[in-house]
Amino acid sequence: MATPDNEKSRLDDAARAGWLYFIAGHTQDEIAKMLQVSRASAQRLVSLCLAERLITFRLEHPIAACMELASRLKDRFELAHCDVVPTDPSAPLSTAGIAERCANVLERTLRSETPVIVALGTGRAVRAAVERVSPIERPDHQIVSLVGNISADGSASFYDTVGRLADRTGARHYPMPLPFLMSSEDERNRMVRIEPIARVKAVAARADLRLIGIGQMDQKAQIHVDGFVTREELLEMMRLGAVGEVTGWAYDAKGKLIKGGTNKRLTSIPPQIPAQSATIAAAVGTGKVPAIKAALAGRVINGLITDEATARAILER
Repeated sequence: MATPDNEKSRLDDAARAGWLYFIAGHTQDEIAKMLQVSRASAQRLVSLCLAERLITFRLEHPIAACMELASRLKDRFELAHCDVVPTDPSAPLSTAGIAERCANVLERTLRSETPVIVALGTGRAVRAAVERVSPIERPDHQIVSLVGNISADGSASFYDTVGRLADRTGARHYPMPLPFLMSSEDERNRMVRIEPIARVKAVAARADLRLIGIGQMDQKAQIHVDGFVTREELLEMMRLGAVGEVTGWAYDAKGKLIKGGTNKRLTSIPPQIPAQSATIAAAVGTGKVPAIKAALAGRVINGLITDEATARAILER
């Protein structure tokens, strides 16, 4: 007869196999290699995941290792919210898992009958999360952008998510119709005082939920790769001590906003520090660990959604 611990371990393995199969999209042969079991065992684990209803269209079984990591992160950094998802061994930088959890957070918030305000940053995980949100009619809600949605070449940003979420909810939405950076600090100050922009900022200030990404500030910085800042601008921010950014706002290793560089020309709505309402960041990858740790240390965020490998790296350093 199986002991309770053995049964729990068996369900953990089934949940992990189910996640790899249904969420990450791996074949049973691939799962067998990742879990170091036979193909028949992998098939049985996936079947058990279904039989025990551990998964519907989302993984419902909280894998014990992930729960433990989430609990440790919550305790160490006094977080209001923390989710840790399994790492995909074949794609350690995949955002599929964290996007699912972000979508879950969004849906829980959007199901509220009481009007709520959801503020969104940009990035791959946030965009992927919005794509996973099930349609729900909530015309009394408001969706607001924290970041300018105009790219450097004048085109709309590919990662703008506000309009997409508004389509799925029927909510009133407030894009930020400004370039990511202005040419000077004076120009930025003039633009953010324009009445329509001031209204967007006022809505964002009352947000019940802020869902954002965290970016590293090194040669692989996404804001540089995506063309929002030049190499020279990035190097300047690194010289000023920047280790990470949220909605474009660069901060140092203590989580304090950098006073110079691109921060002086940025049109994004500044983060509330310390975070007041729910401010949840979605980030994955060991390359982002210094940026995530700094955001946690400076209380730039009070919620985190990440994966096992990243969580372990945060706790080990």
